[in-house]
Amino acid sequence: MSLETAKRVLRIEARALEEVMARLDDSFARAVELLLACKGRVVVTGMGKSGLVARKISATLSSTGTPSFFLHPADAVHGDLGMLAPGDAVLAVSYGGETDEIVALLEAFKRLEVPLLTLTGKPKSTLGEASAVVIDVRVSEEACTLNLAPTASTTAAMAVGDALAVALLERRNFQPDDFAALHPGGRLGKKLLRVEHLMHKGPALPSVKESAAMADVFHEMSAKKLGMTTVVTPEGQLAGILTDGDLRRLMEKYRGAALELSAGQAMTRNPQTIAPHTLASEALNLMEKRRITSVVVADEGGVVRGVVHLHDLWTLQLI
Repeated sequence: MSLETAKRVLRIEARALEEVMARLDDSFARAVELLLACKGRVVVTGMGKSGLVARKISATLSSTGTPSFFLHPADAVHGDLGMLAPGDAVLAVSYGGETDEIVALLEAFKRLEVPLLTLTGKPKSTLGEASAVVIDVRVSEEACTLNLAPTASTTAAMAVGDALAVALLERRNFQPDDFAALHPGGRLGKKLLRVEHLMHKGPALPSVKESAAMADVFHEMSAKKLGMTTVVTPEGQLAGILTDGDLRRLMEKYRGAALELSAGQAMTRNPQTIAPHTLASEALNLMEKRRITSVVVADEGGVVRGVVHLHDLWTLQLI
């Protein structure tokens, strides 16, 4: 019984989305242009279940490059209206289009010259008539058995909100780096981090010249604590690397004579490198596949920019 109910609910909500999609017209394009032209913030508002949908839409807009916040309409009439400023735009979510708390704000919207966009199932409602743009999110029935509780209608409104956010994202040419910048502490943001933001660079970068004596190599590796050092040309280009493993193998092969070698003579040539813009997740996959603990970050000209260590990537919990 419960399984059949679940399937019926999902069928109704899927059908509601199909209905709304079939009705989408130039009003959606106008809505995108209105929000794109907004010089301030997109203020999303709604009461009850529509308010919860509005909060989600606002959060999605903010995380995809469109500055936004949620304004509770009941709080707005008791002082929070001061959060609105000229240059903002209002996106109202109201299925019936007659939400008293939002209707009470219409005069204030006009006074502030703030354009109003409404998602509603009643385009001819008070809010619909007062809006610069209306998107019709009408559904033929709710998924609730009583056809009362907002279910299919809230799904439709939220989906259209997502559609607006993604359309704006594309128009703004919002890129993965932009997304990562807005999600620095989240799992998604971590997956989008570039190695240039994680690598050991500057004074923390282990580096010696090709002519460096082995004593200098030992000192550099010990000081930088990465278990390796880059070996670079006078121009800063990567010539090779030396690792703890390389040193052990040299000592086994040459014994004391190994100490007479220069870094250039002892180094491993043509080591694995990655570009600064490489995703941290890609670097982790590469290092685990190659079974290496460090990888050199170099630019297109072969100049060393940094070193990424496996432990740095593990701590991000990218998997």
